[in-house]
Amino acid sequence: MSQDRELVLQFLAGEEAAFAALYEKYKRSLFRTALAITEDQGAAEEILQDCFLRAYSRLSKLDLSQPLGPWLHRIVVNLSYTWAGKRRFWPLSLEEVVDWLVAGPHASPEQALEEREIKRRVEEALRSLNLSQRLVVILFYLQGFTLGEIAYILNCPLGTVKSRLYHARRILRDKLGPALAPLRESM
Repeated sequence: MSQDRELVLQFLAGEEAAFAALYEKYKRSLFRTALAITEDQGAAEEILQDCFLRAYSRLSKLDLSQPLGPWLHRIVVNLSYTWAGKRRFWPLSLEEVVDWLVAGPHASPEQALEEREIKRRVEEALRSLNLSQRLVVILFYLQGFTLGEIAYILNCPLGTVKSRLYHARRILRDKLGPALAPLRESM
């Protein structure tokens, strides 16, 4: 039995501490996903809380044969889309994603300058993606979800996820150019 399933069963049996354990396990990942979509820390915090409120009231209806992480991420993505739809614009900071993509040790001032330039170019390339492509890139590379899990989270066909990732990779390769070949090869 998986740890998540065990915790859900404990919670359903009345052990509130099991829900707290689920919160601790998933809060960081869910927050990062909400932040990547909204680019607003306050909104991401509210979305995280709303996600767990919904999960709290709906865990009894959960199919325990399915993993919990994608289900929680699906709630966060839907709440984030709703928030963004109300805002009708997408701030495009993407700083966390860019930091993750170009992270590395700073051995010298020249390398630090080069890394800042790489970061700027990666951020610019990510901004050129539409939201659906950017979200697939974040869920796949930053959160580590499989394509099937992303399809579930986004409530769309697997082929759509594959297409979005393919086109996003192509756009990023084209935008990043030969100067960023080591980074491109990891994509």
